[in-house]
Amino acid sequence: MKKILIVEDDREIAELERDYLEASDFEVIIEEDGIKGQDAALNGGFDLVILDLMLPHIDGFNLCRRIRTKLDIPVIIVSARQTDIDKIRGFGLGADDYMTKPFSPGELVARAKAHLARYEQLKGHSRHDTKQLTCGDLVLEPGSRRVFCRQQEVHLTNREFELLQFFMENPGIVFSREHLFERIWGVDALGDSATVAVHINRIREKIEEDPARPCYIETVRGAGYRFHKD
Repeated sequence: MKKILIVEDDREIAELERDYLEASDFEVIIEEDGIKGQDAALNGGFDLVILDLMLPHIDGFNLCRRIRTKLDIPVIIVSARQTDIDKIRGFGLGADDYMTKPFSPGELVARAKAHLARYEQLKGHSRHDTKQLTCGDLVLEPGSRRVFCRQQEVHLTNREFELLQFFMENPGIVFSREHLFERIWGVDALGDSATVAVHINRIREKIEEDPARPCYIETVRGAGYRFHKD
């Protein structure tokens, strides 16, 4: 049985989410503040975290960042904050999804199942795909999910790693944001393809000597992005 952690200070919302998830055979634990949520997330062996942003003690953004530095599990942000900047920041910190309140509890369950299935698929793929990908001083190891640039290890979030791996496996081909969103987040994913640009910018910050003049992931004006292998 998959374990899900809900970090939400509104008890009524948290219990509604829990009831729907438990009806779908998930084990669910609720924590109501950021400190307890952090301890549970990092030590509780959970398969997925559902995270509010407005939390006591540690806000959801910082909690998402701390989870992502330690764990590679799906994180879904659920918040009443609906601005694009909040969504971009959430994705930039490594969240896999962002749902705005009010929302359908059934949709939350569907998204949780989709992200868990996606992570299981990726883990299976990584176990069997161990061929190292290289381009100049950039090295990606699918099996260990590690990236090295200029002989230094680069720490990428799960989505950043998937994007970079996809680019390195398909050099010279131009992909639109929509295509990349469907490929990495899933054809049935609910969200905004603009998040692709956020993730690409963060990858550039980590692997490019000059992110403003990228050598690896090029922007093709009006078309999308291309990985420049040479």
